[in-house]
Amino acid sequence: MESKGSILMYRYELGKLLGQGTFAKVYHARDIKTGTSVAIKIIDKEKIMKVGMMDQIKREISVMRLVRHPNVVQLYEVMASKAKIYFVMEYVRGGELFNKVAKGKMKEDAARRYFQQLISAVDFCHSRGVYHRDLKPENLLLDENGDLKISDFGLSAFAESKRQDGLLHTTCGTPAYVAPEVINRRGYDGSKADIWSCGVILFVLLAGHLPFHDSNLMEMYRKIGKAEFKCPNWIPPDARKLISKILDPNPNTRISISKIMQNSWFRKGLQSRTTRTTADLVNGFTKFKEAIVDADATVDFTDNSNSMANMKAELAKPVNLNAFEIISLSAGFDLSGLFEDNDKRKEYRFTSNQPAKTIISKLEELAKHLKLKVMKKDGGIFKLEGSKTGRKGTLSIDAEIFEVAPTFHLVEMKKSNGDTLEYQKLMKEDIRPSLKDIVWTWQGDEPRHEQQEENAECQLSQLPQLDVQLP
Repeated sequence: MESKGSILMYRYELGKLLGQGTFAKVYHARDIKTGTSVAIKIIDKEKIMKVGMMDQIKREISVMRLVRHPNVVQLYEVMASKAKIYFVMEYVRGGELFNKVAKGKMKEDAARRYFQQLISAVDFCHSRGVYHRDLKPENLLLDENGDLKISDFGLSAFAESKRQDGLLHTTCGTPAYVAPEVINRRGYDGSKADIWSCGVILFVLLAGHLPFHDSNLMEMYRKIGKAEFKCPNWIPPDARKLISKILDPNPNTRISISKIMQNSWFRKGLQSRTTRTTADLVNGFTKFKEAIVDADATVDFTDNSNSMANMKAELAKPVNLNAFEIISLSAGFDLSGLFEDNDKRKEYRFTSNQPAKTIISKLEELAKHLKLKVMKKDGGIFKLEGSKTGRKGTLSIDAEIFEVAPTFHLVEMKKSNGDTLEYQKLMKEDIRPSLKDIVWTWQGDEPRHEQQEENAECQLSQLPQLDVQLP
């Protein structure tokens, strides 16, 4: 059990917990030999294997080993025990760029400096055939010197992941920062999609708010598709022109990174600024192993490749995540029930490709059939309440509908009052069978068809940091 003060692999003393998610915890730690501060991401192997995410973890490792740049959070080494996987990474002290943005617009010079560092790092990633695909202020960290560091390559892709048409096809990222061609799901160039996200970030830095924002996700997508935004009058004209060239809804005419780097507004102050080179940075790093260190002979998380090229080729295969793996990565949803037996769940979730009105009508029809009262609570939650008093009072079920994408919804049903056994019996014998006409798939069930699974992946991979819209 990891805790503050414990020694990891005889090498690192763990410090305070920095953050945690469904599958991992991140600690501040100290290298016992050198005293260097690092961040260690500790991943629960059993959990990720349970949901088929091992290839995703390997892909992230491979990507982070390729993109060694002053403005990218560095992976020093990877270790493993029988139960855990350990990412030893650069410790970035300054927090997220988002925290600065949340306070309002930045001064022009400060915004330009961060943008210069962002473009430099993204250009380097693209030169290595890596596309981030989730660039946003929450994934941009600041070190003690105020320099920007790109983090979180969990949704990144290799150039080799493209299909025969030369394009990527998985829809992912955070809606407000995603390029129009990604939303359209017709295939996209990863580098051009990243450039669009950089343009949104530049707008946010200078304006203090998002260029595309609406409480209705469909309306926001419409604005993104038409690049319908307005620059505040305090943004300088030359910066406005650059933003307009980046936020071009047509990827074929969108400005390239090389052209951005030649732009006069972008280059201002660049020559006079002293920066560390990539070579200087690499020389200062702890040399990490080409193969994963395995602390237990029975560990099956191993990599016998001694060549970075071989590793890259092996890990460049498309990741096959089902929809619920992606949902469980979202900060907005607690899917602890994913790992529980169906008969013991206190809440159930299903996805549907039906309109919200159809889902609501079906719930009302179901309630009438089961002789349940239907009441609407605050926040768009529907309460289904029994007419008889059970062992622990009247059984009540809350049903909440979330809009994930314009034609895709997530519905959560959970007991708010009454006996748990009565609730589980009602769900199993009456509610689930009655909803089969509108259900795409229940959480934990296998999708009904391979194409459905792919479509679900595409639509639900938008979930991280998504502000869901209640119908």
